[in-house]
Parts: sequence; structure tokens; C-alpha cells
Amino acid sequence: MQTDFHHAVTYVTARTAGFAHREADIIAYSAQYVDDAVSEGVVHFDNDAFYARIHSSHKSTDVGNLNNDYNHLIWLPFHFLPGNGDKGPGEDPDGTFIQKIVCLPDSPPAKEMVQAAVDDKGKPYSLHRLGIALHVYADTWSHQGFAGVIHEINNVEHARELTSSGMYSKQLQHVLEDLLDDVIPPLGHGRAKDFPDLPFLHWQYRNGRGVWGDRDNPADFCKAADAMCKVMQQYLGKAQSGLPTADKTLLEKIFLDLKIKEDKARHAKWLEIVKNGFKGEKFSFGTAEISYAAEGANSWKEKALGSSWDIRVHKYTPEFLRSNWKLFHDALQLHRLTVLHDILPKYGICAG
Repeated sequence: MQTDFHHAVTYVTARTAGFAHREADIIAYSAQYVDDAVSEGVVHFDNDAFYARIHSSHKSTDVGNLNNDYNHLIWLPFHFLPGNGDKGPGEDPDGTFIQKIVCLPDSPPAKEMVQAAVDDKGKPYSLHRLGIALHVYADTWSHQGFAGVIHEINNVEHARELTSSGMYSKQLQHVLEDLLDDVIPPLGHGRAKDFPDLPFLHWQYRNGRGVWGDRDNPADFCKAADAMCKVMQQYLGKAQSGLPTADKTLLEKIFLDLKIKEDKARHAKWLEIVKNGFKGEKFSFGTAEISYAAEGANSWKEKALGSSWDIRVHKYTPEFLRSNWKLFHDALQLHRLTVLHDILPKYGICAG
């Protein structure tokens, strides 16, 4: 999933779950920032204080993508959560170890992950951690069938769009074949490019094991939003009823209508929808004005470290400890520790 879902749709589901604007804004920013926190290392301050941060993503051109050691620390806990074949703790799916770490929607490890985030309610970074967990949770639907390591199971062949009649579009077929590139390492859904992330696409492909997958992105994205809403309702101590019918219907309409392939353009349209509604319809919480900046002016990083955040030594202020950027990175470290060292070992998965 891309910025439109991780930021805008997460905000919408948070508001429909009952969060106020400020809280929903933090959750949604955190959910998207998982894709944009690409730097790690120590931040030094002029009073000899320091803060060590980890990263939750690589740029697509990062050589770290070729190293499965890095993949275990980045792609497994933050983007391709192992599904253990949908089996419970202590059980093994049929096949080799790769079947344990293929990502699956709403898997037992995924349920444990979001529960751990809910259980941290009340901590200074609890909303940030909830947003991080919801990013990973949502990705279990869009990244299903792929694994966050370099492996043949991630090969993608004969990808094609399906129409409402179940036939495939020959016109798009040529476009898909041109875009799919075997030069790209078989990591995650890299060889499928952004097809798993496009909310409007219904498509098929054959993986490296010769198995055909039928992917209905609009339906999967609606299921993800509904499940996320239930998690947030649980966090708030409310009945876990999921999205109201009208909101779910409106979401599906938007997913199907916005046939915009480019991420930023689709996100910009979503910001307009949250602010003004969609073709005369509004979500149950009304309207709101939201924005997102991964870096630069109005970003959490610049607010925490100043406009010259790349200097060697930063000016320290007490407000840094309460900044969203610092709290996000606190939550990021706890999330990775919990997933790799508490949850996955229950399923016989050693990845950290």
C-alpha cells in the first residue's frame, strides 16, 4: 500500500473508530512514516546528549535490499510480516521454511502484533506504536503471498488485469509485461512493481513456484480498513463493530473510482476527499484538513531537530523528548523488538 492508504485511509478509519482529529493525525502520520524512515544512526546534541534511532524502510535503490540480513530486520517486521501459513504457535505449514515467512492477511502473528500495540495504551508513544502496527497490519493484505526476503517464491510472471467479467484486459497486459522486470531482485513484491498497492486493480500472476494468485485489491483494501477500524475500536474500549456500512461503501467507491497510478497524485486526491467529500458524499465523521510531509517544512523530523537536521551536532531542547519524531522512533524500536524477539519465535521463526 502507498501514501493514500497508509496516511489518508488510516486517518479515515481512525476517525470512524472514534479518535479525535489530533490523535488520528498522529496515528496516520506514524503509519505512513514507516515507509519514509530510511535513516538510522546516532543524533548528537550540543549538551553531549544523543539519540540512537533505527530505520524501518530502505529506498528502492538501496544496496541493503540485496542483503537478507538487512531484509530480516526491515522487511519482515515492518512490511512483510511472516504469516506462518496461517497456523498457530508451535505449528508448521506444509513445505519448507519459506512457507512460514510468506506474508498472509490477518494471520495469527499479525493478530498478536496489533494486540501488543493495543496493550501499550497509555505510554507516551502508544499512538505512534499503534500507527506503526496498523501499517504492518494493512500490508498483510496488500503483500499477501510475498516474503520479505530474496527468494524465488517472489517471482512474478504473466501478470494481467482482470475485468468485472473475469476476463483479462489485453490492452493492459502489454503494459504489465513491459513493466515487470526480471532484473529486479525477487524481494517482496519488487517484481510486481506497485500492482499490489493500486487500490483499483484486480489482477492475476504466477509466482516462482508456478502457483497462480488472484488478487482483488479493492476488496482486500476494504477488508484491511475494516480490520484496522476494529483494532482501533478495541484500543478505545469500544465494541469492535468495524466500519459503518456507509463508510465502507464510500471507501470502496473511492478505491474503484480513483484509477490514478501515481502515488503522490492519488494521495493528493485523497486529501481533497477528506477535506471536501467525494461526489457529494462524506464520511461519518464529517470532513477534516490533513497533510503529510516526510521531510522538510512541517515534517516531524524538522520540528524535532530543526531545519538543518543533517548537521553533526544539534541544539538540544527539552521539547525533543516529547517530539513526535522521537516518540515515533521509540515506538519503532519496541515494535521491532516485540515482533522479532517475542512474537515470531512462538511460531518457530528466528529472524532477529
